Amino acid sequence: MISRIQGRVTFKSPEEIVVDVHGVGYGLHVPLSTFYELPDPGADVTLYVYTHVREDALLLYGFLTLDEKEAFRRLITVSGVGPRLALNILSGISVKALETVLRREDLPTLVRIPGVGKKTAERMLVELRDKFGPGPAEPVAAALRKTDHATIKDALSALVNLGYKRSAAEDAMNRALQTLETNVTIEHLLRESLRLLAHH
Repeated sequence: MISRIQGRVTFKSPEEIVVDVHGVGYGLHVPLSTFYELPDPGADVTLYVYTHVREDALLLYGFLTLDEKEAFRRLITVSGVGPRLALNILSGISVKALETVLRREDLPTLVRIPGVGKKTAERMLVELRDKFGPGPAEPVAAALRKTDHATIKDALSALVNLGYKRSAAEDAMNRALQTLETNVTIEHLLRESLRLLAHH
């Protein structure tokens, strides 16, 4: 699975971009938020990639930030939201604004996004309400200042993917961050969090 690409932009359009990596051109679909920030053809770029496998195709979706990629990954878990619609959503609203809309259960704003009907918007509110919003950082702001935010996010994502409930994983990570030294690695954070979860 391709999760990140670094290479030279050889073609870009709102529909697709091509990134050349050592002579191989990778075609990626990107949201407009990423497209606007892309350098001109000939310049280097690094994109976070979501690989989507279908029976008839292998599609790559590229994002300039991990937040966008994570939001895309969560959006396509919603019944009725495929990769194309998820890209439309991220093209029409920023990740931060989306988080706010979901927390406030702001149905009218969701419905205004092209391609999002009332039923889809309602499913998004129900299925994503707990997946967006304040991360584990808020109760441990001091620890966060000393630990890279991406490390915390990646560790939380790993714990959730392992099958732990998000609330339990966040609680374990909060406690782990309070006991660990500053600038902890993701390995240390996961090991300590898993130890705490095992004794929960």
